Amino acid sequence: MRTIYWDDDSIVMIDQKALPLTERRLVCRNYQDVIAAIKDLTIRGAPAIGVAAAMGIALGALGLPAENPGEMKKDFQRICDEFSHSRPTARNLFWAIERMKQRFEKESAAKADAGSLKKALVAEAIRIGEEDIEINRQIGLNGSRFISDGDNILTHCNAGALATAGYGTALGVIRAARDEGKAVHVYADETRPVLQGARLTCWELQKEGIPVTLITDSMAGSLMNRGKIRLVLVGADRIAANGDTANKIGTYSLAVLARENRIPFYVAAPLSTIDPGIKGGEEIPIEERGAEEVAEFGGVRTAPEGTKVFNPAFDVTPHRYITAIITEAGVATRPFGKGIKELLSQNR
Repeated sequence: MRTIYWDDDSIVMIDQKALPLTERRLVCRNYQDVIAAIKDLTIRGAPAIGVAAAMGIALGALGLPAENPGEMKKDFQRICDEFSHSRPTARNLFWAIERMKQRFEKESAAKADAGSLKKALVAEAIRIGEEDIEINRQIGLNGSRFISDGDNILTHCNAGALATAGYGTALGVIRAARDEGKAVHVYADETRPVLQGARLTCWELQKEGIPVTLITDSMAGSLMNRGKIRLVLVGADRIAANGDTANKIGTYSLAVLARENRIPFYVAAPLSTIDPGIKGGEEIPIEERGAEEVAEFGGVRTAPEGTKVFNPAFDVTPHRYITAIITEAGVATRPFGKGIKELLSQNR
């Protein structure tokens, strides 16, 4: 499944807001449409947001009328800045912007003309998307050893193909285990308030033929206590240098419940999700979204008019609750600061 791809100087992405009732693709022909798609969750998931940003920046550069890189630079920087304000928590967004800026500077230093520079930016964006899929496959291979035949796995939100360019992080680990012949069963949290687990994870797993049971977010602790869950496996939107991990709101609660019930808690994410410039979780910016996501359901108001709403999109799980962080370069375990540093150094 390809979540997002480049096609004839446009960007094609699955419209995740329409799932699971309607399967359709949105075609973005200007970079403003890509920014809007990131903001309104047409495309979501940290790796997918990063790919969308890279392709959106390339698309924006194609539309610049400048005849040389010097004339392009100011407008190119403006486009990058616009993407940087689309969603604050996803580290991959900023990683992708940084990588596109590096490619711009490299081509400019090589005295490329405007046409060649634009082609190079498109090629870089496409490469980021292709690399993402291969990275996710390697994450799957590195993490599948933590899954045994017959395991019941709890996951939260959606960390599958839809959250990446294709294949997935947490669900990629599950796919890899299935491909190795292991029988697995997934319990998917519905993931309030916009139901990424119910709408997206269940849809993906059904497509893959992987058994899945949907539960409400509040059922997880009971299932753990009854011995129904063997491990918890989630993705991540940003990981601090010490291993503290920001992920969809509700993840922290699951980690605490897993610790109470002596259940391993795994995070699967690419190295590009790690932010070595942030020491701990308290420094991770947490996006707050609109009240309508909580006060309404399917466009129908479910809370009284005037009700105050607090709607953080993410929470931070302290590293002490995490068993291991699975990346394409290997697996980090406690002490996470040392393990993460070693993985990052191997990838330079």
